[in-house]
Amino acid sequence: MWREEGNNRQRFGEMAFWLDTARKAEQAGMDAIFLADVIGIYDRFGGLDASLRLGLQIPNLDPLSLIPAMAAVTTTLGFAATFSTTYEPPFAFARRMSTLDLLTEGRVGWNVVTSYLPNAARNFGLDGELEHDSRYDRADEYLEVLYKLWEGSWEDDAVIEDREGDRYADPERVRHIHHDGDHFRVEGPHLVQPTPQRTPVLFQATGSPRGLKTAARHAEAVFIGGRTQEEVRRAIARTREAAAAQGRDPAELKFYVMAGLIAGHTEEEAQAKLARYRALYSVEGALVHAQAEIDLRQFDPSLTLGEALAQSGRALGNMGRRFGAEQTIGAALAQIASFDEGRFFRAGTPEQIADDIETWLDEDGIDGINLRQYHSHETLDDYATLIAPELRRRGRLPPAPVQGETLRHRLTGRDRLPDTHPAALYRSAPASWPGPAGTGQNAPLPATDSASSGRQQTVQKESALP
Repeated sequence: MWREEGNNRQRFGEMAFWLDTARKAEQAGMDAIFLADVIGIYDRFGGLDASLRLGLQIPNLDPLSLIPAMAAVTTTLGFAATFSTTYEPPFAFARRMSTLDLLTEGRVGWNVVTSYLPNAARNFGLDGELEHDSRYDRADEYLEVLYKLWEGSWEDDAVIEDREGDRYADPERVRHIHHDGDHFRVEGPHLVQPTPQRTPVLFQATGSPRGLKTAARHAEAVFIGGRTQEEVRRAIARTREAAAAQGRDPAELKFYVMAGLIAGHTEEEAQAKLARYRALYSVEGALVHAQAEIDLRQFDPSLTLGEALAQSGRALGNMGRRFGAEQTIGAALAQIASFDEGRFFRAGTPEQIADDIETWLDEDGIDGINLRQYHSHETLDDYATLIAPELRRRGRLPPAPVQGETLRHRLTGRDRLPDTHPAALYRSAPASWPGPAGTGQNAPLPATDSASSGRQQTVQKESALP
């Protein structure tokens, strides 16, 4: 898509590109910019050649480094960035995120991932990927260390700024964490004082049963998907049930979908724009990004994907995230060629798009959308000038963002994680912390939320998108 006339995507290495993007997103009233990330290349299909030739997620900048620049030219826009728990130690990441939470005045979130690219593992000195479930075991402990640092190491009133007494912080209110686990040993204390949110807003996608367990325990905002309304509703219900089993209030979870919206003043204009975008879509690029086990273009279109894989001696692995084994090769290729249109896609007028969004909110049960970016900045401009005004007219978006809100408050109505979240277990004295360092091995989660900012409100779906 970077080849499309007027697309600015190739300017990603310019500071001005990110500043323009942030200003436009804030003016459109968006809650946040989401920065995806990988720490390796997609080389399972086509090797390095295909990824480089197509510009498919390489070159790739560090998303955390982009946030301060965008935050400096905005006041209400939030930022959520992807970071992996698998390859870098938690102590350094804790300081990095706390720094961002301070500098943005509480406008940051973290998309928790465990990484899945073999090249990423080799970049950090391993021969191959860690086993799937063990990555999530590591992630659970990674988050435990972070909660101890973010929530437990400093008390709220530790910074006293006593000029006459020559005391900046009270040593009695700052503590080591002395974490000694299966994967990490961290003494602490945290190097940053309490920040507006302490813990950034926690995003996570679900997929595998093990991933669902981790998301149900930790995530506040969950990226969800499904080919039908019923699939989406089942996925949401399953995740809420899993959260309840972890001792959390399932109503606290928010669900977001990736939505493709192509808007025009008329339906004809929108369809012409779709045709213009689709003409540049790369089947090869889609296969690279899917880490496809086979080249669909080399098989009889009437074969099922399962039959083609069997002929090749391959199992349905990475391609299973996008295709079903019962799909024909022709149908899978048509799905790719149709621009990845699915349940959460609409090309049309602002009224048609708003109708669909209302259905997704009210009938599918989602809380908001993650707007797929086709063109920089045409996609964002179309949202700001065509889609957002119609959503505001219908009461689905607030008239204007609220100054001084943290990202968590904007999405959930509170600044801090609720007491039903496992992070709350580490706000008390270390002796009561669960695990070997404390005595509260099986400590239950509290049932009330005394840690919110006092400004708690009910956030309706009208204010939770995109």
